[in-house]
Amino acid sequence: MGRTPSRRVQGKNPSRASGVSNRKAAPAALPPVGSPVPAGFFDRDALEVAADLLGLVLCRRSGRQWLMASLVEVEAYCLDDKASHASLGYTEKRRALFMPPGTIYMYYARGGDSFNASVRGAGNAVLFKAGLPLEHEHVSARDAGRWAPGVARSMLARMGRMNPLPSGQPRPRHRLAAGQTLLCRALGLKVPDWDGRMLPSPGLALVDVGYRPAQIVRTRRLGIPPHRDPHLPYRFVDLDRAYSATQHPLRAGAREGKDYEILSGQLAQAGSFAQ
Repeated sequence: MGRTPSRRVQGKNPSRASGVSNRKAAPAALPPVGSPVPAGFFDRDALEVAADLLGLVLCRRSGRQWLMASLVEVEAYCLDDKASHASLGYTEKRRALFMPPGTIYMYYARGGDSFNASVRGAGNAVLFKAGLPLEHEHVSARDAGRWAPGVARSMLARMGRMNPLPSGQPRPRHRLAAGQTLLCRALGLKVPDWDGRMLPSPGLALVDVGYRPAQIVRTRRLGIPPHRDPHLPYRFVDLDRAYSATQHPLRAGAREGKDYEILSGQLAQAGSFAQ
């Protein structure tokens, strides 16, 4: 007798017939950690937003992977502040500064991309100055259960590959996002992709993982020319993570009350050294 032909399910994928799909799961719409910041977060005073951004996590989805950095340094800029781009007047390139709070304003600086967001008041904004790549131990027990250590290590490795030292050697982890252009490079944020869009947008999020700085250093911004209000103390740094700031705010010779003040995790009005 001849062999009985094997039976096939006509017109159907066998794997589907058995209830198993060969398709990969769709990329997660939200980061695997934290909670999105509330609506209206950016609809506040620039100095208040700058201080409150410390410890929040900026997240960008790249393919199937989320790249994430906890903010350690933020600067505020206001319309009447000569260091702000908005003080130079409205142009098409600066239009995001005059759009609703939470609009992303990106520009090229120091040979790279820089990331800002508008806040309450036309022309006012905050500059995301530096960050620290998020690691597994930085998140809550609940989030740690959703974000496997291996996935966290894979993210860190990818951010390192995206942002090596000029020599091509790996950049130290704590310096991967230690500056406004390094932050953008580590997260893959580009001016053409994000300028003028809202934060959050699909593939880009700002989340709260429950971390709050114990102490915040408030000091003068970096790189401001003498004729453009360099005295204003509009730079905020998480003291415990200052090793990942553009430069440490408590540099040799800096004097408290003259060059900086330390806040207990709360925003204070300009101190006497700002006068």
